Amino acid sequence: MAKRPPVKKPAAVQLGWTDWSQSVRPPTASTSSQPAPAPAASSAPTRDWSKLDFSGGARSDTAPTLASPAAANVVESPAATNVADSPAEPAVITIGQLNKMIRRQLEGEFSVLWLRGEISNFKAHPSGHFYFSLKDKEAQVSAVMFRGYNSQLRFKPEDGMEVIVRGKITVYEPRGNYQVMCETMEPVGAGALQKAFEQLKRKLQAEGLFDQSRKRAIPSAPKHIAIVTSPSGAAIRDMLNVLSRRYKVARITLVPASVQGARATAEIVKAIGLANQLRDVDVLIVGRGGGSIEDMWSFNEVAVARAIVASRVPVISAVGHEIDFTIADFVADLRAPTPSAAAELVAKNAGELVAVIQRLERTLYGTMLAQISRGFDRVRTTQRLLIDPRRRIVDAVLRCDDLVERLERAVFESIDRTRTNLELIDERLSVRVRRRLDTVRAKFGRSSSMLDGLSPLRVLDRGYALVTIAGRAVTDSKAISIGQSVSVQLAHGRFEAKITEIEKGKL
Repeated sequence: MAKRPPVKKPAAVQLGWTDWSQSVRPPTASTSSQPAPAPAASSAPTRDWSKLDFSGGARSDTAPTLASPAAANVVESPAATNVADSPAEPAVITIGQLNKMIRRQLEGEFSVLWLRGEISNFKAHPSGHFYFSLKDKEAQVSAVMFRGYNSQLRFKPEDGMEVIVRGKITVYEPRGNYQVMCETMEPVGAGALQKAFEQLKRKLQAEGLFDQSRKRAIPSAPKHIAIVTSPSGAAIRDMLNVLSRRYKVARITLVPASVQGARATAEIVKAIGLANQLRDVDVLIVGRGGGSIEDMWSFNEVAVARAIVASRVPVISAVGHEIDFTIADFVADLRAPTPSAAAELVAKNAGELVAVIQRLERTLYGTMLAQISRGFDRVRTTQRLLIDPRRRIVDAVLRCDDLVERLERAVFESIDRTRTNLELIDERLSVRVRRRLDTVRAKFGRSSSMLDGLSPLRVLDRGYALVTIAGRAVTDSKAISIGQSVSVQLAHGRFEAKITEIEKGKL
């Protein structure tokens, strides 16, 4: 059986969807201008998957030849030979061998393919890989885009987004699942750059960076103008030409930066920062001439947008032509259609300034005349209403005398009322004090009578005596002994006695 020639893998050439769609077969890196001849029918036989036979018997001429070492071992093994001798028992292979053969067939058949479908079940893994499904109305297929490829995307895939991907079929042998390993991805209906532009525009707008409330007014007559652009481009020449004709008094500072290419974003951000370090800069122009969206993409980068927002100096964006819009135009304090228009906006024409000054002079002169006329009117009105000062003094003296008299009368009346009130209070207080003293005296008399009735001296008046030993009253015969001296207190006087006899017991 004739062996099928090996499949020639195409070189890694980055081509767009248009180039691939217009070619019959994937182009290679060959530099020959002659088209590649069509392959012979015998060199690429048509594959019929229905005729694929894994048994040890005869195979069709059109069946694909499987050059799997594992499969070869199975056929040549004794067990396989015995199985082949018996037509009722086919050759047995393992699941792993089956998946390997399927993977080899799919990857050889679909080395490169383009797919168009809608993204669903999108998941950005923490490792940086993208896992998702591509679907249409009829079916869906699993897909993966590894970090090395998706890092080159200028937009972020989302569920529901229709895309065109280029990749190849691969089989994950442990599970037996096949999936599309994507290498490139482009949105359908809009280019990748345009999609990235719209996504970044929505993100920054949601942050409020496009709000008019945060944008500053451009000075009408700036003394120092800083320009961030390429020193070799046509934009700087156009702006300097306009400024030299219309506004020669301004000081111009060029902060050079690349405006396209891989280094442009970092250089523009750095140039904006350097321009903000100049203390006397009144306004900053950031721009470049026209070009494709790829050429102007540096002004759509989020780093440039945030540098413009963080600028302490008002910024005018002047990128491309009037029909070109970039993210820098939306975040800047003012957008100019072209670099020349930016120079015209920031620098008034000398003739226009003279006309403005003359108009302001006429307005000031008329306003001053009107104010002087109103002042004369107020003086005349005041003169008619003015009274003789001496008459005002006499009226004030009379008014003072009347007030003094009223004050004296009020003081005397207040003193009389106070004296009367004090006399009434004194009389009331005397009555209350006398009543209180009588009450206290009566209560004191009653208390004295009660105290006299309870006093031991009253008991002595009735013939009783108080016997004490060393100042302590004797109440029990047990506390004394015969021959002991005691002190006897009578109602009138006292004497000492000696105990000669003790009689115990109660009265």
